[in-house]
Amino acid sequence: MTSQIRLRLLPSARCLFDEPVQVKVTGLRSRQVVTMRARSTDEKGVVFSSSAIYRADGSGEVDLERDPSLSGSYVGVEPMGLLWSMRADTLHKLFSKNKVLNPHVVKFSVHELEGEGRMLAEATNERFLIGDGVSRVPVKEGSFHGVLFTPPGEGPFPAVLDMCTFMSEKRACLLANKGFVVLAVSVYNDKPENVTELHLEFFKEAVDFLQQQPKLQSDKLRSVCQQDRKIITECSEQAEELAFELQVRNKGVGILSISKAGDIALSLAAFVPGVEAVVWINGCSANAITPLYYKKSKILSPLLIDLSKAIPTESGAVIGKYCLKNPLAEENQATLVPIEKAKGHFLFVASEDDLNWDSKAHMDQVVERLKHHGKENFESVCYPGAGHLLEPPYGPHCHSSFHLFAWQLAMWGGEPRSHAAAEVHLWKKIQEFLRSHLSCETSRPTAKL
Repeated sequence: MTSQIRLRLLPSARCLFDEPVQVKVTGLRSRQVVTMRARSTDEKGVVFSSSAIYRADGSGEVDLERDPSLSGSYVGVEPMGLLWSMRADTLHKLFSKNKVLNPHVVKFSVHELEGEGRMLAEATNERFLIGDGVSRVPVKEGSFHGVLFTPPGEGPFPAVLDMCTFMSEKRACLLANKGFVVLAVSVYNDKPENVTELHLEFFKEAVDFLQQQPKLQSDKLRSVCQQDRKIITECSEQAEELAFELQVRNKGVGILSISKAGDIALSLAAFVPGVEAVVWINGCSANAITPLYYKKSKILSPLLIDLSKAIPTESGAVIGKYCLKNPLAEENQATLVPIEKAKGHFLFVASEDDLNWDSKAHMDQVVERLKHHGKENFESVCYPGAGHLLEPPYGPHCHSSFHLFAWQLAMWGGEPRSHAAAEVHLWKKIQEFLRSHLSCETSRPTAKL
């Protein structure tokens, strides 16, 4: 490496996973053309990498917030392009990052364009999922189990149930950093082929558990106050006031869902009291795949998949966009979720390039159903060029990987640049929506490093 050349990550080389960093190189020759690279190894040992060609300015500096990539994994001005464009050397790899206590480590480097690409400088970016003071507690209550994330401070905090088709803690942890109490649960705790029915009680227990959090927070405040005997009378009165405020300011539970979890979220909103806000991302308008029971009765039949309609591709992965049967067909009416019964608010999100199933069509169906019943308790957003796997921003985009339902390689869709932009916009939108329908009147501090 050349000593006078520096690669800097600003404002710090340590940040939260969903925070951008400014990548700058100084000390190059005027107008020197160099290769910028990023490299990371996931939890399964798979290496992901990206590269882009940049030309330094007259002062010998490259700034990814200002300068365009001339070629490589992406082109144009993309400040975080080296992160979202990372890919494995082999096809159909999903970046595995679910151990929230360990950071996502990315090595940035700058290399000569000529010859063997000698490294000129490097820097390591530690991207943490869990912020300072956020607690992670495994929870097992009744028939459900999950992981509870609680932000620092005494609250009150808006409560969110984060539902994924299969267990993932990443999104829940990152949302807790923003001042939410978040319980992460999965729809399936076994292989889908081994699950013959789902029971809404499992998820209702999770909602009920979250609704108890305001009481638990007020009890904590009362306990803290009573530790000092000199102010016990005054502080107990304050604790009673706070307990009341905590109860009335918490407006109910929010649900954050994606894919198959989306129709479970709709069912919770329709059948279970206390659900105030639902974020539905690339879900289904009907109860997909597995029959749903509640109070010992089947409430929704399954909307089935016809794998003969899968479209093969040259890469070996299939497009499953048209495999799910038509929920509006007469024979499938018993699969439709009666969301008009819901009293809460909805944020519907659809990716137009979703190749897993037709999320845009499903979103249009649920919106039309609500309108038909005179409902206005919803908003919707559509992302052209985005694929099925919309996640918190700045992770490597996955276009295809192994599908645990179809039990084969599947295309998820998404043009990388458009998909990355959608994730940045949606992550902010989710937080604004949940706060507007769940939060107490005062803003809550967020966790930092």
